[in-house]
Amino acid sequence: MNYRILLPVAFAALLLNCNNATGQQTDNNDAAAATVSSDASNSVSSDASAPASDSQSANDVSASTNAQTADPAIPALAQRLINAYPEQHLTYTDNHIVFPDGTKIVFDDGKQKSFEQMLDDCDIEDMLSMKYDTSEKIPGYLSDAGRARSEAFFKKMYGNNEAAVRKNLVKVNWFGQSLLFTKVNGADIQLKKVADEIAKHPELRKYMEQSSSFYWRPVRGAKRLSAHSYGMTIDICTKYSNYWLWSNKGAGETTKGLKYENRIPEQIVTIFEKYGFIWGGRWYHYDTMHFEYRPEIAPQQSDLPTL
Repeated sequence: MNYRILLPVAFAALLLNCNNATGQQTDNNDAAAATVSSDASNSVSSDASAPASDSQSANDVSASTNAQTADPAIPALAQRLINAYPEQHLTYTDNHIVFPDGTKIVFDDGKQKSFEQMLDDCDIEDMLSMKYDTSEKIPGYLSDAGRARSEAFFKKMYGNNEAAVRKNLVKVNWFGQSLLFTKVNGADIQLKKVADEIAKHPELRKYMEQSSSFYWRPVRGAKRLSAHSYGMTIDICTKYSNYWLWSNKGAGETTKGLKYENRIPEQIVTIFEKYGFIWGGRWYHYDTMHFEYRPEIAPQQSDLPTL
């Protein structure tokens, strides 16, 4: 069954020319069409990795300084991405997200994709097109906001191979464990804040045991990389976790009526989301141990344009 994920982003540029003699403004309807690349292999114009800076927390910087002023020529979803990662100093031009070194990554490739095609060939617009729904206890059919990722974008930020990612990993004390987590985008600092807040609730500690983080690998049964490959994802205790394939043997990506199970307290989820993480338990294809740092999607980022 095909599932159309693409959320078209249409906008027109209005060019105002001032007539020196009369002061009359005239419309220019010749706005250039945004360049769209349909070839994922050409979506990145540079192999250079983004330079890592010292860890910083986006939440420690006021919205007035870390968020670019809304520009009507920039799609709202692109603006949300730009605001979510202030350390990257991203810009938008001609249907591309642009890094300071000149690397350009296509924002919207213009393709209509089925649900499974979107997972395997995800552009930036695709990954932002679903709403991260915190209102429903049981996720709706194919509601998987954040599960699809633009691999080109995340490789550029965190590293395009295992060695490059490892250069930015630091140790985070996690309830007696030492977990490797990336310092890029201040993700390690945000994880420390999560740990500090959870530590105030001793009854939650049992859910933090046997946690894991960095592991460069593809998603099971697919060629795309797991979010754990970027060092910005943590799995908490498997003893109290549930996974869609564990509870639905033989199910596929578009199987309807998946049985939903969860044993992770809502209090833990709320704390993670407060610091820019999303929870795999909010996915139709649920993974309740899974939390990844995704400030462009997490619901508590009040300075970001609404998804």
